[in-house]
Amino acid sequence: MPWILRGLREGIVTSRYPRRPDGFGDGFRGAIQVVSGPEPGIQEAPGARPGADAELVELCPTRAIEAEGDEVRVDRGRCVLCGRCVASRPDRFAFSPSVETSALTRAALVVPEIEEDDAALAALRAQLHRRVRALRRSVHIRHVDAGSDGAEEWEVAALGNPLYDVQRLGIYFTASPRHADVLLVTGAGTIGMAGPLRATYEAMPEPRVVVAAGTDAVSGGLIHPSYATEGGVGAAVPVDVWVPGSPPSPFSLLHGILLGIGVLQDARAPS
Repeated sequence: MPWILRGLREGIVTSRYPRRPDGFGDGFRGAIQVVSGPEPGIQEAPGARPGADAELVELCPTRAIEAEGDEVRVDRGRCVLCGRCVASRPDRFAFSPSVETSALTRAALVVPEIEEDDAALAALRAQLHRRVRALRRSVHIRHVDAGSDGAEEWEVAALGNPLYDVQRLGIYFTASPRHADVLLVTGAGTIGMAGPLRATYEAMPEPRVVVAAGTDAVSGGLIHPSYATEGGVGAAVPVDVWVPGSPPSPFSLLHGILLGIGVLQDARAPS
């Protein structure tokens, strides 16, 4: 009885995403972005000086920052969102509230974006669209932990709660790879899980989509390089969608899944 009264009092809490934007607000730490200069109201960082950008590389524990002269880039596929760079150099880095951070290519996770071949990107997007156009009405996901610390699993589990409710979009989780359309992989890609991960992929029927969920799955995260990991899951299975974040939020995971099955388009890919 109490849950009926609570439901009547609170109304519908389920997100309208992706039909309508559903942001977390300006304070959400969705991703790191590179800024060209101090933001309004922010003083130049103590000790900052022109030509010292090479020192920025040392700020990141996962070497996600690349600096060459005045050109600075952040590899979101290696970033664990610790915020060290923002705290130390707010004149060069800031948090972006965006949750739509997934990409169809690994290189697209580097910001500012590295120029890519437009024709190749268009061909990649068209190929993925042809493969998955039959999956839009009913999609089943097989989730595999390939050496996760457990953080991503909490966000994956949240996809089934009343706020995100992925079943409203025709998306379901399955225990059998033979029933799965999407392979959602978390974890750093341990050597011991390479065989089972590959076997799971090969057991899935065509068409099949692989989503690398989280910085660990993309690049190995904090524990790469390591004797026990391959530096992400891309060494074991072909990845179609890369979702950065440590961990990625449920909205980011949902964006990656919808991107992979063709419901959403990659805004960075050419039309």
